[in-house]
Amino acid sequence: MRHQTPPPPSEEAIPAEQLAALVDELPPALQPPPPLPSVVIIGRPNVGKSTLFNKLIGRRQAIVGDEPGITRDRRYGVVEWLGRSFELADTGGIVPDEEAIIPANIFKQASFAIEGAALLLWVVDAREGVTPLDEEVARFLRATGKPVFVVANKVESESVRAAAGEFYRFGFDALFPVSAEHGSGAAELLDDILAFTNAPVAAPPPPERIRVAVIGRPNVGKSSLVNAILGEERVIVSPIAGTTRDAIDTDLVHNGRAFTLIDTAGIRRKGRTTAMAEKFSVIMARKALERADVAILILDAIEGPTHLDEVIAGYVLESGASILIALNKWDLVEKGADTAKRYERQLRERVKFLDYAPAVFISALTGQRVTRLLDLAARAYKARYLRIPTGELNRFFAECLETPRATLPTKAPVKVHYVTQARSVPPTFVLFTNSTKKLHFSYIRYVENRLRENFDFFATPLRIVSRPRISKRQPKAVAPA
Repeated sequence: MRHQTPPPPSEEAIPAEQLAALVDELPPALQPPPPLPSVVIIGRPNVGKSTLFNKLIGRRQAIVGDEPGITRDRRYGVVEWLGRSFELADTGGIVPDEEAIIPANIFKQASFAIEGAALLLWVVDAREGVTPLDEEVARFLRATGKPVFVVANKVESESVRAAAGEFYRFGFDALFPVSAEHGSGAAELLDDILAFTNAPVAAPPPPERIRVAVIGRPNVGKSSLVNAILGEERVIVSPIAGTTRDAIDTDLVHNGRAFTLIDTAGIRRKGRTTAMAEKFSVIMARKALERADVAILILDAIEGPTHLDEVIAGYVLESGASILIALNKWDLVEKGADTAKRYERQLRERVKFLDYAPAVFISALTGQRVTRLLDLAARAYKARYLRIPTGELNRFFAECLETPRATLPTKAPVKVHYVTQARSVPPTFVLFTNSTKKLHFSYIRYVENRLRENFDFFATPLRIVSRPRISKRQPKAVAPA
């Protein structure tokens, strides 16, 4: 019997009630996962909404700058914290015009996000204090009927923290003094969001392909490296700096693992980016970093590390990607007994913040060690998705880290009671202490190094969050009549 071609789907949509009934009849294994609770960031321009968004999702996704009104549309991301997750939306700033303090069309985009929100985060500027526009925003938020957490941003001193208390007068559900730029107060905010929204357990599957971005300044051999790995000229190569304008994705399989190589445009110094095409290349290269699992930073072994290389390395660190450092053109370097050690010592001195990133001496021209980069990328990929069970983590902490090394900037002792991994990609750990003060940076660095050694967080940045004891929150104020 011949198989008949199925008829085309009807143009008439299935009613929502009927579709829901069909979904309910599916066996449990085929049931779609419940939607994540949605948390929406709202506020007037230039109060730090996008900076808070980037801090909470753990990666630089939203564009951040000092110019008001940069965010014109909605941006979404998934926040994973303490093994649970929720959806976070960043909305555009509320801008007044001549006719009304809050014109209705300003909320056209934000209203879609607010409608399905489980919680609103109203970001205000604690340094500036309450403004007339804040008064109008508060009235709008009350009219939505949604629960609201007030996030008093830019709290970098105790005096500003005290001044932030004036926002209690609006009578919303809670007030959180934070510094989105430095991360202080973010852990407490995330804890309360999880509790309030009853966020479900997070189980994000890692992507099937290992996404590797090849990045560096112009003419260091990025496209030549991609071609050497692929074994063919898949990307245009030229001695003229700046041949690659866009990020180019190429798929391949190496030792049974699937990779996507992302060849990026060279990043130039700001003074060299006068042409719009060059500026666009810089933006695209940074966007490629945001979607990469591993970045290969290419340096010119003949010239050695430069200040621009250091700047680009900072971009990689900020993105949260794992990183490998490849010193290209090694075949052209005159070598002695300790040449490699001398080069690596010079490199480590220049980019001290990437001391965990392995350095590989390669030649894209001859193919020397180029495939080894893929083997190392696979190891780094495994490390960035590694999750340590809380019990194992605390046993390790008791055996290796429970010493009087945890000190405050005042040298006063502080006890770390508990440690847990809050998220992966990049791996983030929370240390719960008996103090309201932050742990000293030297101890944070000590913990990071021991974690890396004992659990093989190879070539992968780690985030360490000090979670101090929370002082009793001020009672919620009654909203003014």
